[in-house]
Amino acid sequence: MSLLLDGIISGILTGGVYALMASGLTLVFGVLEIINVAQGSLIVAGAFLSYALLTYLHINIFLGLILTMPFMFLVGYVVDRVFVRRLRVDRVMMSIMVTYGVALVIDGILTMIFSTSYVHLQTAALNQSFPLAGMRVPMIYVYVFLMSVVFLLALYALLYRTTFGQALRATAQNRNAARLIGIDVDQMSSITFGICAALAAAGGMGYGAISSFHPNSQFDLISRVLVIIVLGGMGNIGGALVASLLMLVIEDVVSTVWLPNWSTLIFFIVLAMTLALRPQGLFGSKEARQQ
Repeated sequence: MSLLLDGIISGILTGGVYALMASGLTLVFGVLEIINVAQGSLIVAGAFLSYALLTYLHINIFLGLILTMPFMFLVGYVVDRVFVRRLRVDRVMMSIMVTYGVALVIDGILTMIFSTSYVHLQTAALNQSFPLAGMRVPMIYVYVFLMSVVFLLALYALLYRTTFGQALRATAQNRNAARLIGIDVDQMSSITFGICAALAAAGGMGYGAISSFHPNSQFDLISRVLVIIVLGGMGNIGGALVASLLMLVIEDVVSTVWLPNWSTLIFFIVLAMTLALRPQGLFGSKEARQQ
């Protein structure tokens, strides 16, 4: 029973970080209707930026987000303006190819600077823990979970409590109608990609605080994040949150109670079973978005 509880608690805390990492990807799909396979590389880049600030400038990883998130926002903004905005035909398929190219460039730069060795964000919280139901929970997991909740709530407030959010949601619903009412759709797209990259910086810091990583970690990350957004429903941020918590709890419970080797495979087994019964995902809509 204690192993089961341990898996559930660990899955919830880790799931919050994955929800943050997935939120940017599902936001980009909802607004731009493209699949950004460079998200994994952006997350790893955010983790390495936090690592560089911590290692060379001794800046706390949470305070470092003040620097890394604006920088990654600019990176995402430029990527959209230079590459993604030029896609006119078959955007979904072409976006996969273009963003994969961007991912390879980012991976190459990170490998050249940091090599392929595993690193970890070392903080004082790594050595701190508190008792809960007969087990000890590392404080760093709690801190990054709370950080993820704060950013997800901020994203919700931005989308549903601001004029900018209304314009963004109008763009996601019908790009042509948004243009007719005076919304700069191209600018909205670039800002959305920038927000995606900024969230990747925060998610990357959280991921690097609880896991070791290296430049090629993006391959594992993007597969997991894509499973989450497909399972939750493409473009549905709330669905991504639920799917993240669900998948990470299942994975951690399987790893703790059964066999660790099955924990990753279970991701794709649950996805296949869900899509066989509900192809649009748990919270996806069957209606196609209008252009």
